[in-house]
Amino acid sequence: MSFFNKALASLGLGAAKVDTKLHNDKFMIGEEVKGVIEISGGNVEQPIDEIYLSVVTTYIKEADDKKYTQTSVIGKFRVLEKLTIAPNEKREVPFSFSLPFDTPITIGKTRVWIHTGLDIKNAIDPTDKDFITVEPSPLVQSVFQAAQDLGFKLREAECIEAPRYLRGKLPFVQEFEFIPTSGEFRGKLDELEIVFLPKTESALDVLMQIDRKAKGLSSLFAEALEMDESNVRLSITTQDIPSMKAKLFDVIKRYS
Repeated sequence: MSFFNKALASLGLGAAKVDTKLHNDKFMIGEEVKGVIEISGGNVEQPIDEIYLSVVTTYIKEADDKKYTQTSVIGKFRVLEKLTIAPNEKREVPFSFSLPFDTPITIGKTRVWIHTGLDIKNAIDPTDKDFITVEPSPLVQSVFQAAQDLGFKLREAECIEAPRYLRGKLPFVQEFEFIPTSGEFRGKLDELEIVFLPKTESALDVLMQIDRKAKGLSSLFAEALEMDESNVRLSITTQDIPSMKAKLFDVIKRYS
């Protein structure tokens, strides 16, 4: 019977199970994620080589004029090594880690979750998946508020494959697409696209693509060749928050 149980456990039947319980499900980048992993033993004793947590999201990749959804691990954290779980045993493993600075904000189509895995040899590894809400940092929120105050409305936000010149540790960037619905830039711009490149908790680079609205034949020709777009890179810190609206206005005005 023991051999039969081990065979079933290797197929995931009667094997150990895992359930992660977070102390909170809303975070800002850099904030500490705390919780406990509950492990329930199965029908047989099982050695666990590793317990790990991963912060995961998806992004859109384009190839051959088609769009594909890809999964990306933003950060992986080892919680514990070498643990043996006895039949029907209950174990709790506390954990704590900082949410990586390049974790995308859960807005628009973006979803982020914590994936829990137990590494068990010769068996199907039990896993758990817990979705979290990632809120913008005060610095990012100040850019959003400044754009809104200037008459822009967020139309779309999604994670897309990063172009080669932006590709770093992660294969994607999160793009925010705004359209001018009021104010000075309505009628002058088609859209404003923003990408944040975090450097520290209090500093980041803002990449902006300012898409001018076509007017007249020359502008239409430029638009057809995508020459009506200006790409700007702006470095900001938390010290810029009080003057963020003016800072953003100056940059957009210069290239609109």
